[in-house]
Amino acid sequence: MELNQHLGQERVGALMRRYAVPCIISLLVGALYNIVDQIFIANASYLGSYGNAANTVVFPLTVVALAIAVMIGDGCCAFVSISLGKGSSGDARRSVGSSVVMTVATSLVLTAIYLLFDDQIIAMFGGTVNAETFAYSREYFFWITVGLPFYMFGQAMNPVIRADGSPRFAMVSTLAGALANIVLDPLFIFGLRWGMMGAAVATVIGQMITAALAVWYLLHMKAIKPARADYVISPRICQKTLLLGGTSFLSQISLVAAMAAINNMLRKYGAMDAVFSQPQFAQIPMAVVDIVMKFFQIVISIVVGMAAGCIPIVGFNMGAGLKRRVSRLFTLLLLSEAAVGAVALVLVEGIPGQLIQIFGAANESACYTDFAVKAFRIYLCMMIFACVNKACFIFLQAMGRAAASTALSMIREVVFGVGFALLLPLFFGLDGVLYSMPLSDLLTFVIALLLIRSTYAQLKEAV
Repeated sequence: MELNQHLGQERVGALMRRYAVPCIISLLVGALYNIVDQIFIANASYLGSYGNAANTVVFPLTVVALAIAVMIGDGCCAFVSISLGKGSSGDARRSVGSSVVMTVATSLVLTAIYLLFDDQIIAMFGGTVNAETFAYSREYFFWITVGLPFYMFGQAMNPVIRADGSPRFAMVSTLAGALANIVLDPLFIFGLRWGMMGAAVATVIGQMITAALAVWYLLHMKAIKPARADYVISPRICQKTLLLGGTSFLSQISLVAAMAAINNMLRKYGAMDAVFSQPQFAQIPMAVVDIVMKFFQIVISIVVGMAAGCIPIVGFNMGAGLKRRVSRLFTLLLLSEAAVGAVALVLVEGIPGQLIQIFGAANESACYTDFAVKAFRIYLCMMIFACVNKACFIFLQAMGRAAASTALSMIREVVFGVGFALLLPLFFGLDGVLYSMPLSDLLTFVIALLLIRSTYAQLKEAV
């Protein structure tokens, strides 16, 4: 426990930088797995927008795996930090052990489900838009599924490693895997011309490296040091861990529901469009929106990294009763997240054409580029609110306010995210899909303001 005493003593600004920066880099690097695949796929003339569309189909299915992993990992991180703040090192050890077992078990079950129902799952996420997209989706999906246990283990253990006081190692382990992916992608896609299989295999190899480093760290932990007896499922500990990680799970899994709705609306209303109803252009709306979401994912990786990096700090100080420090950290986080959103907004509104070029637009038609520019400018026009909303979700979770955090996340992703994606196209056609995201972020921010106010009131009363 002595190793973590600095969380209650050092300046919160310095602590935030120390913990958030490695976390941001870890999440950015993790996001690069799929983004790098897509960049190389888009720039391979023999894959192009068909490969991009296939990547779009499979991406939500990897998010399902990520949702389970971060529920376990973030929940364990928050529970461990609170336990160490209270001096309950035994509960911290049992949480780590139970989390390892849960991650391994759930990853194997999910892999089996994906392999058994691959065609049905691909169709559910819009993979039947045309024959080429379906074929590429099946190829990419199979190899990504094979690597799911490694992916989930590395992602779940990353926040656990941060909770143990080693944010830098968490960053390095993720970085090592992503660098391997970046090196292998061009070799497999351009050199060996393995196509979608090459992109997926490069990703899986990188994930194996990250998982191997996580295993090594578990055997050399600094503050927690679980014994063999701790690697047994404890129902009490699991319940508390999963409750604290519930927001992380719901924010990811509800994103999958929103993406399924969006993909199917793009397919349906694209077929009614004068241009995209043509078979050779049918995959363009799906491919373009996924590229816009990839940029959004980069920004959100920074946002979530800043907030998630604060989880050990918030948890420890809440457990130790140091509420004034938590209040100062909350203010600093909200201001920082708004600044990130402002920079992102300038980019998407100012240079959308340059952003789309990164993903191989030179090989595509003019209608592809025109739709992409419009998608960037409409879909992401409420970036500042989106960033503040995400920070609010995670900070409330770290404070132990799981119910409020979960409710806000569900309203954003399911009620607004899925609801508007299904409703607005009825009135605005294909453009209605683009309007669904900014409207969701704006209305969520209104609700978030109420929770932000109540959070400050709670921390003030507790001083």
